[in-house]
Amino acid sequence: MSAQPGAGLFRARTEKINWNAVFLEGRALIALILIVVIFASMSDHYLTATNLLSMTRHVAFNAVLALGMLMVILHGGIDLSVGSTVGLSGVVAGSLLQGLDLSLFDIVAYPAVWVVVVVAVAVGALAGYVNGLMVTRFRVAPFVATLGMMYMARGAAMLIADGRTFPELQGDPELGNTGFSAIGNGRLLGIPMGVWIMIGVAVLVAILLTRTPFGRWLYSIGGNSRAAELSGVPVGRVVRSVYVISGMCAALVGLILASELTAATPQTGQMYELNAIAAVVIGGAALSGGRGTVRGTLIGAFVIGFLTDGLVIVGVSEFWQMVITGAVIVAAVALDQFQQRLNHTRRGPGKPGSGARPATKPAEDKAAASATVSN
Repeated sequence: MSAQPGAGLFRARTEKINWNAVFLEGRALIALILIVVIFASMSDHYLTATNLLSMTRHVAFNAVLALGMLMVILHGGIDLSVGSTVGLSGVVAGSLLQGLDLSLFDIVAYPAVWVVVVVAVAVGALAGYVNGLMVTRFRVAPFVATLGMMYMARGAAMLIADGRTFPELQGDPELGNTGFSAIGNGRLLGIPMGVWIMIGVAVLVAILLTRTPFGRWLYSIGGNSRAAELSGVPVGRVVRSVYVISGMCAALVGLILASELTAATPQTGQMYELNAIAAVVIGGAALSGGRGTVRGTLIGAFVIGFLTDGLVIVGVSEFWQMVITGAVIVAAVALDQFQQRLNHTRRGPGKPGSGARPATKPAEDKAAASATVSN
């Protein structure tokens, strides 16, 4: 008797395909394709090169915020302060470009643009570090810690600007502070700088999560923080770092927006944190931590951005836009929960990955975690 190994192998592989799982895992990409097809059929302007570039530029703001939010959610936390940090960093940049009054020396200093950028990003990093310190050192729940920072950062922006808007941030050649508008309005190879910044941040975050021990530590913390700690993972340092990264991403968005508008207002960034969370969730990340990818987050940001711009193009009311966007977010979370229940049912309780962890001794837990992290 003779067999055909190739045919048998083909059958074995095809039998393993689970189309329900394929649909659930690729739901964000499928949703994005459907959005593009539907709106392209409703408007001839939707798929033009100019409009696609414009929509991608709008997506870049939310995508950069969402990539920082992804890092926080992977450890099982949340950051509600990113929208306020956007406004604070923009106001700090606008204040510096207007001139720094040094009354002691009876002069007004006008920092160079690179100094303005560094200071604004440092402010975002400081806000993130305070969040991380509250969560790790003082054991404050991430929701409460970042909610407090949301109010503090917004209040600080109001105090710095005195409730006003800093206009005309183009700078003056005689003062040496020109070039700020290039961050938001400049183009490289015909592509807006905001899109390039999004690509750069995405590449850096992807490398950090998939090619470094930091990324493995972060996923292990999201999966089981106690086991990760027992295995030697510096949990506190990693958690503080992800909040710092989230704050820096928010500061970058604040700089891009202030540069594009050539004006900075303390009200900028309101509700941005919710769009960032929505992009991460639509992209397949688990709010409980331990699961999420850069690719999925970017697709989630494009889903929200292309959906919103498409509704505007076809003339849908702003109120209905909010209803439809909310429905998409709820559907994404519902599908995620369904996927988790499906995986739990398929694996069975008590099996690896089923979500039910058997009781183990601390030494056994430590050994298992060490093996997980080393892999």
